Amino acid sequence: MPTPPPLAEVGLAVKRLQSRHHREANRRLSAEVGLSLPQWDALRHLSERPDASLHDLAQLTFQTDQAMGTLASRMIKRGLVERVEGPGRAVRHRLTEAGEIARRNGSAVTAAVLEETIGALTPDERRTLHRLLLKAGATA
Repeated sequence: MPTPPPLAEVGLAVKRLQSRHHREANRRLSAEVGLSLPQWDALRHLSERPDASLHDLAQLTFQTDQAMGTLASRMIKRGLVERVEGPGRAVRHRLTEAGEIARRNGSAVTAAVLEETIGALTPDERRTLHRLLLKAGATA
């Protein structure tokens, strides 16, 4: 049985793949849809969780509350997102029609990026990779 690769090499391989995905998705989203990867990610999460707070979106998109606030303000100015009143003093956010169109177009772009890498794996390899990544992530 071959010796397993050092943990550092496995970690670096995961990071390299993630970096490749981010760079290529950001490049294509910008060129084809006019979005950054963080903007598309925020639209994606808002689609899944309408009326999410900025704090919720910040956590879902791995950003600080301040960075998410700046991003949301830019997206509001572009007509992609709107603020809606929530319970009490809460301010929630919702996709506009233009935001939904941008999200859908961006989803096609990001799916194509993933298809070029993870899509090259067989269905069994993808299932195994998914299971192993979930297992490794659950131990943290």
